[in-house]
Formats: sequence, structure tokens, C-alpha cells
Amino acid sequence: MSPVFPTVREVLALDPVRHGAPRLVAGKAGLDQPVRWVHVTEVPDIATLLRGGELVLTTGIGLPADDDGLRAFIGALADVEVSGLVVELGRRYLSGVPRVMVAAAERRGLPLVELRRATPFVRVTEAVHALIVDAQLTELRATEEIHQRFTELSVEGAGPAEVVRQAAELSGCPVVLENLSRQVLAYDPAGESAELLLDGWEQHSRRISVAGRTAYDPDSGWLVTTVGARGQDWGRLLLRWPASGELTTPGWLPDAVTDPTSEHPESSPGVPPTRLTILVERAASTLALGRLIRRDAEGLERQIHRTLLTALLDHSRPVDEVALRARALGVVLDRRHLVGVVVRYRADDPAAGGVPGESGPIDPEAGPARLRDLSEAVGQALHDAKLTGLSSAVDDHAVGVLLALPDPAAEDRALAGFAAALRRNRLDAAPPRPSGPAPSRLVATTAARPAGSATAAAGPSGSAAIPVPAVAPPMSRLTGTGAVIVAAGSGVGSLREARRSLAEARQVAEAARRDRRDLPIFRLPHVGLAGLLHLLRDEPRLQTFVERELGALLAYDARHPREQLLGTLRAYLEQGRNKSAAAVAAHLSRPAFYERLARIARILDADLDSVEACLSLHVALLALDAVRTP
Repeated sequence: MSPVFPTVREVLALDPVRHGAPRLVAGKAGLDQPVRWVHVTEVPDIATLLRGGELVLTTGIGLPADDDGLRAFIGALADVEVSGLVVELGRRYLSGVPRVMVAAAERRGLPLVELRRATPFVRVTEAVHALIVDAQLTELRATEEIHQRFTELSVEGAGPAEVVRQAAELSGCPVVLENLSRQVLAYDPAGESAELLLDGWEQHSRRISVAGRTAYDPDSGWLVTTVGARGQDWGRLLLRWPASGELTTPGWLPDAVTDPTSEHPESSPGVPPTRLTILVERAASTLALGRLIRRDAEGLERQIHRTLLTALLDHSRPVDEVALRARALGVVLDRRHLVGVVVRYRADDPAAGGVPGESGPIDPEAGPARLRDLSEAVGQALHDAKLTGLSSAVDDHAVGVLLALPDPAAEDRALAGFAAALRRNRLDAAPPRPSGPAPSRLVATTAARPAGSATAAAGPSGSAAIPVPAVAPPMSRLTGTGAVIVAAGSGVGSLREARRSLAEARQVAEAARRDRRDLPIFRLPHVGLAGLLHLLRDEPRLQTFVERELGALLAYDARHPREQLLGTLRAYLEQGRNKSAAAVAAHLSRPAFYERLARIARILDADLDSVEACLSLHVALLALDAVRTP
């Protein structure tokens, strides 16, 4: 039943009811039952006409005279799940309702209330129905505000942090956005302690299990909805209700209704208001939509370059059209050996000094500015190396290039020349610190706007060169040696295969961020399996694979934090399934280690002596490490 309905406790606190001097004589445990409607009756067989949730008012003049009949009357009302029974004294019952009614109501948990003073029932029904209508109207207005707020956020292209902040502001409750591996992507504690909210989050989140896309887990107090679009779920949005983590007693009751020996009247766990369910679902929709939309503002020429590169990556335009538009820009892609190249910084944070995972105070404009500088530096390197191709920023941190070479034999020489030219441009550069005071918080960057360009000299094949910046960028903002990664994909012989080369270069560049070597060019053989899994760590399908292989064991460890069977499994796999060596590595006796392995096998329903099963689990462990590593 919708939480917008008042409870029996709240109805008894209304002025028209208090005028009747109410006294609760039975069924205190049911005071927090919602009241869907108020029904006045003087007939004993009214139960067949009720639907449940009604508060029944009567003077008792039509009730049975015998004890069995009164028990049957109370039983029938309880069977249809009415909210309570209110009896006005003075007409049928003078000093109080019969004890048999009190006993029957107490046994069934049905609130039974006496009104010791004459009370016009019409005033009670008017007050309760007005309360219901007002609550529903308030709920409707709140729902309208939610829709309006999140529609504005969708139109503005708000980021996840802003969407989560707005959800917390509208609800007054802590809100957390996590990915499928239970890692926090964004959160707002709604005024509470962020440390307490996020402490041990992964284990806590794994205990929150709900059925369906949106549901409430009363044990943990979290309202959960799945985030995703187009059949690809990538996270969960969680809202804690009540915000304080403790259920409060709704409404106020006069002393005559509450238990004078209790400081806190009883309350039963409820469910979140409908508006909160609507809120988390709208917030999840906004997050999913924002992930699909990429807003950008670039110069027309560079925007065309980016449009063509994007078209190759996502097949949004026919290949022939891409080749035609590229030729119009002076870049010939037909009958060329094509190589995808991606250039990016090791660290997303300009203040990290080229070290992924480190951060510091930054200028809000530093991210877009350094991507613009990198894009210009890449264009200048193409110009210096006399190479042709498409070049543009492909995301907030990387610049992509599709080199068009005359033949495969020129690939190694062209890549070496491009890397050397880029290195020369930034050889003496060092990242200066901002001269002014640093802002107090990090600000998310948006897509860069690469500067205008001019046309480079003709390449070795005699074809027109790629439009590139005519002036070298201010290299003072580019970091020193090793801070920029140049990654190349495999060369391909046709434009239809160019996507594979670009995607491979992008993946290699992302994986190479963890590699401390300062190689001129990173290729796929340099990154290995760990690097491959690292670059795929945000892929929902990889996270789903980890959950499928290790989810049961991770959930077990979350419930039994002292055992940590995952470490036992890791030792076993890393020692090549050598149980004796694994027991030594895990600092356990062999009997204890064998017992743990047997328990792991039961939890995962896996044969740990099977090479195939252990290979799958080992890959899942490496993937889990990649997911947990920034």
C-alpha cells in the first residue's frame, strides 16, 4: 500500500478524533498500519464489502449480542486486513467495549479504540479523507518537481556527480552510484559522514540484494535501481532510506493513546515513499542518457576530423562516405596502408605529474587546455614528419590519428619519425605549477576544443597532407619525458578495417598507462594479458564475468571477513595449482589449506583440479585486480 496514506496512529492524532477522547484498548502493534479509507457501519457482516486498509467506525448498536458473534465479527475484519476498529461509547456500550472484543482484537493485532465522548463521524471521515488527498497532492507535486529537475539535467548534459547531488538534495538521503563491481563512481552523503557511508562499501554493497530493476532492501535500508540503457547495464544507484538509518515514529499521539510507560511508541519498518522510487528511477535514466550523449564544441574543420574518426570507430557512416569526405579535406584514405595511433597522457589529472592514480590541486581549465595542447602537438609532429591522415581528440584525455601510408614497408619508419618529432617538441618541457591559488576541489573536464589548423606539406606519396596546426603549441603545458604515451595498432590494408587498428591503439594506450617503461611506441605485444584486462576494466561484460566466476566467493568473504577465502584461491592459482607450495605461500598448514580449498570448491561449485576451471578463475582474479586498480 502506498506510503502516502496516513497511519492509524496519525488518524488518532487528528483533532476530530481527539475530541472523542480516544483510548486504545487492544492492538497496539498495528498502530502504524496505513489507513486507505474510513468506513462507517452498523451491520455485523460488513467485512464482505471491504477491500482492506479501511478504518471502521461504529457505535456498536448492530453488533452481535453473544460472545461468539463478537469474536467472529473481529475475526472477519482482521481477515480482510482492515486497519482498525473505532467504537463510540454511549449507545450500545456505556463504560467500555466487551472484554471478549478486546481479547479477540489483541490476539489478531487489530487496533481497537474506544471513543469515550460523542463524536460526529462525518467530521472524522472528512478529516481523514482530506489528509489522504493532501498527501497524494503533495506526492504529485514532488513527483512533478523530480521529473522537471531531471529533465533539465538531461538537457544540460549534467555529469554523474551532479545527478547524484541533485538526487540527494531532492530526497534528503545519502545516494551512491556504483559500477557492477561495487566500486563507487559518485556519491553524496546528504550531510552525513562520507567516511562512514563509504567505509567497507564493496562488502556492504554485496549484502544488498534485491529482485527486479528497482526494489527496496528493508534489511539494509537501501532503495536500489539498476543503471543502464540499450540492454547494457553498467551500475546501480542506491538511496538510503530513512536518511539517518533509523526508522522514526510517524505522527504524534495524545497521551491517552500512547503507552505511558514507553518513551518511544512502537513503529514498524515501512517502505520508501513512492516519490523516492520515482526519484531514483529518473536519476538512473538521466545517468544512462548522459553516458550515451557526448557534447562537444570544436572548430568546424577539427570537428569534421573527429566526426570521421568517430564514424570509423562506431560505424555511424558508410566507409565510402568517410573516404569521400576525407578526400575533400585533402586526406586520401583509399588504397593506402592505414595505421591507427593514439596519443595520451599517462595521468588523467594534470597535477599528477604523469603518475596514474596521483592527483593534486588543479586549474579547472587545465584539463581541456592540456588536451588542446596535446592535439596541437600531435598535429605539429605529423607536419614535421611529413605524414598524412586524420587527427582529432577522441575523448577527454586522448588524441587519435589514422595514418595513411603509401605501403606497409613505410609503417615502422613513419611511426618512428612521428614519435621522434613528438618527443622533440616536448623534450625540454616541464609541467609548471599554477601561479595563482589552487581551487579547493577538483572539477570534471569536458571535451576539448582543438584549435584551428593549416595544411602540411605533401607526404612521401605525393598526396595532400593532413590539415595540422601551423604554429607549434605552447609546450610549457606539456609534461616531460615519459608522461605521454604513443600507442599504435596493427596496420590494415583497407578503410573498412581501420576501426580495428584505431580500437587496438586506444586499448594499448590505456593499458600502457600502468607500464613504467618509456617506449617510443607501444604495440599490443607490450601490454600482455594484465594490460588487456586493465583496459577492459570498465566494460560491463568483463565485470559481469568477474561476478559470475567470483561473485559467490566475494559474497562469502563479505559475510565472513576473517576468513578471506579469495586470498587462499589466489595463492593456489599463483603457485600453479601446487597445493603444498600454495599452503606455504598462504602461511597455512596443509590440512587447513586443503579444507579451505574444499570450501572454495563448494562455494563456487567448481572443480579446482580442472585446468580449464582454474584458468577461468585465474583470469577472473586478474580481471578483479584490474577493476579494483585505478
